[in-house]
Order: sequence, then C-alpha cells, then structure tokens
Amino acid sequence: MTTAVGPRDLGKLFDPASVAIVGASEDPDKYGHWLALRALRDTRPSYFVNRSRETVLGRRTVPSLASLQEQVDLAVIAVPAAGFEEAVDDALQAGVRAIVAITAGLGELGGDHLRRQEAMVARVRAAGAVLLGPNCFGVLDHSTGLDACASKFPRGSIGLISQSGNLAMDIAAHLHAGGLGISRFASIGNQADVDVADLIDSYVGHEPTRAIAVYCEGFPAGRRFVQACADAHDAGKPVVLLTVGRGTASVRGAASHTGSLVTSQAVVQAVCDAVGAEQVFTPAEMANLLQALTRTTAPPGPRVGVFADGGGHASLASDALEQQGLVVEPFTDRTSTLAATELPVGAGTSNPIDIAGAGEKDIDCFYRISRLLVEDADVDSVLLAGYFGGYRSYGAGLGRRELDVARQIGRLVTESGQTFVAHLMFDRSPTARLLRAAGVAVFRDAEAAAWALHRLWVRAAAIPTGVPETPEAAGRITETGYWPARRALAAAGVPFVPAVEVRTWTELEHALPGLDFPLVLKALGEEHKSDLGGVRLGIGDPAELAGAWRDVQERLGPPTCSLEQMADLDDAVEIIVGVRRDSAFGTILLVGLGGVNTELLQDTQCALGPVNQSTAVAMLGRLRGAPLFHGFRGRPAVDLAAAGELISSLSHFAAAHPEVSELECNPVAVGPSGAVALDARIVLAPGSVDVETGPQ
Repeated sequence: MTTAVGPRDLGKLFDPASVAIVGASEDPDKYGHWLALRALRDTRPSYFVNRSRETVLGRRTVPSLASLQEQVDLAVIAVPAAGFEEAVDDALQAGVRAIVAITAGLGELGGDHLRRQEAMVARVRAAGAVLLGPNCFGVLDHSTGLDACASKFPRGSIGLISQSGNLAMDIAAHLHAGGLGISRFASIGNQADVDVADLIDSYVGHEPTRAIAVYCEGFPAGRRFVQACADAHDAGKPVVLLTVGRGTASVRGAASHTGSLVTSQAVVQAVCDAVGAEQVFTPAEMANLLQALTRTTAPPGPRVGVFADGGGHASLASDALEQQGLVVEPFTDRTSTLAATELPVGAGTSNPIDIAGAGEKDIDCFYRISRLLVEDADVDSVLLAGYFGGYRSYGAGLGRRELDVARQIGRLVTESGQTFVAHLMFDRSPTARLLRAAGVAVFRDAEAAAWALHRLWVRAAAIPTGVPETPEAAGRITETGYWPARRALAAAGVPFVPAVEVRTWTELEHALPGLDFPLVLKALGEEHKSDLGGVRLGIGDPAELAGAWRDVQERLGPPTCSLEQMADLDDAVEIIVGVRRDSAFGTILLVGLGGVNTELLQDTQCALGPVNQSTAVAMLGRLRGAPLFHGFRGRPAVDLAAAGELISSLSHFAAAHPEVSELECNPVAVGPSGAVALDARIVLAPGSVDVETGPQ
C-alpha cells in the first residue's frame, strides 16, 4: 500500500463546490440510486453519470465526466469493480480533486486486485487528487451540507470515522440515544489513499467537531495515526477508538513470552496511553464515553456524592461506583445535617442520600440537594440517580416544575464547573434533554454512569507521554543467540552479571578464576532449557560444577554453555522486560513481574517505545505487584531508578534495530542496589538471519 507523506488537503472531499454521482441509478436497490437522491437535495451543483440512461430521477445524465463542460470537485463512484478504474481515470481527466469510491471488490481481495488498486492510487496522487475508499460507505459533513453516504446521520458534534458502514450506523444510533449526533463522517474502506490519520488531521481543524469517534480494523501508517491522535488531544478534541483484535489469534506463533503477552489490544492501549486517546470495546461504550467527554468535566478525585429518589437506585448506583474503584464515603456531619433539613423525616442523609419519595410533594428538593453536594468541598463529583425525569407522569403541573428544577440544576452545574452525571430511568425525557444541554451526561443505566465517571477520573489523572522519537537505525544484527544478544545489549547499556561462554571443560577451567561462586550453568541452543533441566543454579564449588557439567552434557549435549555468577536474589524482585515490533506502530515495550511465573501472573504494562527512565518507572508503578518494589513484609525497597534506566536502554536499542522482531530479558533482577539482566533473547524479523535462539 502506498503511503502519503505530509498532511493531506481534504477540503474538496468535505466541502466541494460541485458533486458528480458516477453510476447514478433508477434502481432503488443500488447505491447509485440512494446517492443520487441525496444529491438532488443538495443546494450545490450536482451531476449524474450513467452510460446507458439519458435521465436518472428526472435529471439528464452524461456518459462521462470528461464529456461534461462543468468543473466537478468531488466524484462519488458507485459502479461495478470491472469499470472502476476507467471511472477513476475519467474523473482525473476531468480535473476532479476528490473521489469517494463506494465500489467494492478491489484491494480487499488481495493479489492482482490489490496491485491494480495501488497503481490506481499512484495515478490519483500524481494528479494531485485524493481518494476515499474503495469499498467505503461514503462521506458527510453537516457543516457544509454535503451528504454523499448511504445512510442518514443525525447532526451533532462528534466526528465519526469508520471502516465499517454497519458499525457506523450502530455507533450513530447509540450516540443519538444519548442525545449526540455527527458533525462529519467518512468511511475509510480499504484506506488505499486517504487513511484514518489523514481524516483525524482534518477533523482537528473542523470547528463543529468536539470529539472524534474512530472504528478502525487496521492502521496503514501507525506512527502518523499516533501523531494525529496527539494533535487532536492537544487541540482539546479527544479521540475514542474502537478496534478489533482482543482475541489470541492475532498473536499465535509468537516466539517468546513477550510476543505472546503483547496482544493487539495491549498495543492499541499503549498507543492510546501515549497520546491521550481512549480505547473502548463496544459501540455502547463509545457513546457513553463520548457523552461524558463532551458534556461533563473531569473530576479531581474519586469521591462521589450520590442521591436518588429511592433507596434501591441509591444503593445500586453506589455499588456500581465502588465496583469501578470510586469512593462513596459518608458525608461530613455538616452535610448530613443540612441534607436532613431539606428532606422529610426518614430520608437517608449519609452517602448515598435517599430523598424518600419527596419528589412528588417537593420536587425543588432535587435542586437543593444538588446545590448542597456541589458546594461540598469533600465531594469530587455528583451522581443523581433514579426517577427524576418521570414526574410529568403525575400531571402536567408537576412536569413543568420538574423542567424548571432541571434548568436550575443545569445553571448550577454550568456556573460551578462541578462534575455532575445522572442515571435517569427516563433518559430520553425533556428533563434529560435539558440536563444534557446544560453539561450533564445522562445515562439509562447506573453501571454506565459509574463506568463513564471512572473513565473521566482516570483520564484526568493520566499524563500522556507523547509520541516518542525513533532513533536512527544502528548497525544491523545478524546473530541472535544468547551470547550475541547479551553482548549487543550490554554495549547498549543493559547490565548483566559477570559470565563467560564456554564450549569445553578446558575453556570452563580457564574461565573459572575470573568468577565467584555460587555459579549458574546454562545450556544454550534451545528454548525453555530450564524446563529440561538445562539451567543449574546455586553451584557452590568446583566439584559441584564438574558434576553439573557432566550431567548437562550427557543429557542435552548443548553446542555451548554460559557460566555465570549467580545474582543475589534474596531481596530482589524479578521482572520481565521485552519489546515486540508491531507492523503498524513500531516498537511496543512490555514490562511486568517476571521469572518462571510470567505467564501465570499476567501482570504487565505496555507502552509505545522507546521510553525514558521516568516513563519506565511509571509503568512499573502501575503493575498490580508494584507494592513488592517498595518493601513488602519487611523487605527493603528496590532500586526502581536503576530498573527504569535498564528498561529505557533496552527500549532504545530495540527502536534502533528495525530488523529485531522481538527482544526480551527475563528475568531482570531488581534489588536494593541496582538492576541486572539474567537472560537475553532476540528474534529477527522474517527474512533476517537467526542462527541461534537463546535460553528462556
């Protein structure tokens, strides 16, 4: 696939002066028919191209764009694949600046189809034009009045980019249910020319767009995507990303621990962490998070004040919040006392507050309690739960008063800047619409409200590390056995224990005076030698060493062995440090609790590499086992600064060697006085020489 360089000018794609529908049709079952109907509603000049009909939908057609005397900025092509290239060449000959390729059956089929697609894209770029698709769903921009897609999308402030037409409709439906709509939409299809990074760049400068929703199945230019997300974050337009690859199939066949632990999901999360984007896993999650991001401020802490008309909803909401790691702690005596003065006898006034059915007789209490909690300095955010929004069912008068209270709450939230979300049974009521317009995210389920509030809190506390600079490529590695890997990493600043490589007993005897007992003997040449008894630890004297040597030689016959001083592990924590080169995003760093229990513990963190020392230390701090580093059960704290430096050195080495597919040191012993790698493994990318694999 050809990759464009630099920002793309997509002005003619979203705001063309004129549009042509190539393949306009009278057949109501064809895309060309739907697109022609939309073009008829457009106020800008539009033209229909059809070789076999003189009119479509009552409008005269032309057989080709080249035969048209008028200038066309945007051509939307919906013809069979067999005629697609000819249609594109006709558009380019006519001076079209942007093409939307609805046509399928091209590059997605691979082989000759892909090669023809690539050649066609080269012609498009040579002509100074841009192409969206092929195999796409169309394009829309409510701010310019452009509607050239196969479905209707409600107007709003969310910029939507989707590789799937059906998922675009699904996401839009969820957004609409939450009172949100679309500012601009583009379907990327095969991403043959314009890709997701190009579109994010264009959305950043699109004033009506407040946040960007992306469904994408592949990233042809991963680092440009990362930079585009970073630019969107800096512009205050968060990117929410839904993608695929959470299963294990995408990582089958990985040759090391790191390869099997760095899944596609982990890679995407590492990218999002670096640039402040948000990963979600369902269209509903996407809509819920976008509602929170565009309507509600982020809370400064985890303390939530909860109130509801009914103990059941109050309790369920509190459970949902605590399950998300948020805190629903008792109010101060002052707040509880003031709440009691506003509510009937029997109301719950701790946290959560249960107004005990007061809404029917005193609906203004919703505003008074809202104000009390908003003004409480010990409350970081407020969650209103339950029946509010449904009181109009008791009568028109109460319904009008409920709307007045919603306006008051809205003004309170706007003026205070407090984080305020709501779980309402009647989430599509006029009351819910008023609250949303005032900056309150309203959810149908308490669990969704709690989840979104937690995501806001985590987002507020996170500091994006930014897009790391990739170092220049260093000299190519061609040997990847344990000792070549160890020597290369040691030269890059990764510390190892003293050791020598030996092939014979005579070589071992000559090396022995330079090492101190206890020693470790490693048989090299095969993965997971420890599982076969190929790693002998704690060898205390020459006689024991001789016995270990004979045993290993007789059972395994290794081509070579490594004789090493045994690290002092009494107060050390073993970690794994590894890198996988992702085809889209480059080096992805993994750290976690290591040693022989790496797969069992599954306690890891990933980041876009390379990383500096402080980022590496922060990754260690996010592990579930992080308390082990700070002195657990009376043990001394370990040297995290040294561990961070080792991790940083390894990540920079991997980034400078694009021929390295996977790189791992497991374990790395982090002790009170430093960090040292006890093993090393390098796997080269396919096509590179890999003469030997090191031990695990």
